[in-house]
Amino acid sequence: MVGKNIFKITTLIVLLASFLMVSCSKVKSGSSNSTQDKIVKIGISQLVEHPALDSARKGFIDALKSKGFKDGNNIEIDFQNAQGDIPTSQTIAQNFVSEKKDMILAIATPAAQAAFNATKDIPILITAVTDPVSAGLVKSMEKSETNVTGTSDAAPIEKQFELIKKLVPNAKKVGILYNTSESNSEVQAEQAKKIAPDFGFEIVTSGITNVNDISQALEALLKKVDVLYAPTDNVIASSMALISSKCVEAKIPVIAAEAGMVNSGALATEGIDYYNLGFQTGLAAVEVINGKRPQDMPVTTLKDTKLIINTETADKLGITIPQELKDKAELVKGGK
Repeated sequence: MVGKNIFKITTLIVLLASFLMVSCSKVKSGSSNSTQDKIVKIGISQLVEHPALDSARKGFIDALKSKGFKDGNNIEIDFQNAQGDIPTSQTIAQNFVSEKKDMILAIATPAAQAAFNATKDIPILITAVTDPVSAGLVKSMEKSETNVTGTSDAAPIEKQFELIKKLVPNAKKVGILYNTSESNSEVQAEQAKKIAPDFGFEIVTSGITNVNDISQALEALLKKVDVLYAPTDNVIASSMALISSKCVEAKIPVIAAEAGMVNSGALATEGIDYYNLGFQTGLAAVEVINGKRPQDMPVTTLKDTKLIINTETADKLGITIPQELKDKAELVKGGK
């Protein structure tokens, strides 16, 4: 009888110890709904496929990995590409909301606006958005005050105009081709107009609505300008191979706002690295996953820029690259 009682007591002690261990484990993790116990569902909406936006997406995912968040492990990534179609971006955003995603990454301004129109509750991380204030996504860059945070790809137009002065010293008229349906592109065109007089430039703009307008718009624009400036416009970026080819034929250099365009045939840029921009966005996403509110966070930018020159394009245009630029630039060849 004594043996049976001892066995019962021992069993009770073991069960009690097991219960306490489980309880302690839950306390340490915060709750059964903590980020350690729950798979975080992240919807990624990208407006269109081109090198800059692809790099930003990769940087975002790599930043999450660097902090221990891996797709298929403790996060679940659902990537959707709108292929340049804004209504498709809106459908993607609405689907993410109906699927109750825990977070949305919106890459490019129209994708970000579509996500923000679809939800004011789910945290939205943005990247490759030039002016999130003008786009109506945040109250200020310093403090969002909305469910949106992330990074801006605001281009250093002053540095790019300085580059025009060095590579095309006789240039007076600068053409800007941009998509009128992208608010970020209109913002850049207006900024360029304000900055241009400081460099002795006259800005000549030409607006398009889709890729089908590019050839005709270029034909008219290139007759009026000495150099073309390509802003961080998604339609322009995805069509840079065509644009650079036509500009080379007309002997008009293209100074671009970002590196992917130079790899596709533009002459040069001094711009930001979109992989680093996406990585910075990913680090902000980790803060949100860990409990920080987007409303209390800033939208940040990258301060460091990189000079990239396409030597093959320079040769085709008959442009001699000054040695001072060669010494500090990344030199690339070709175009897609």
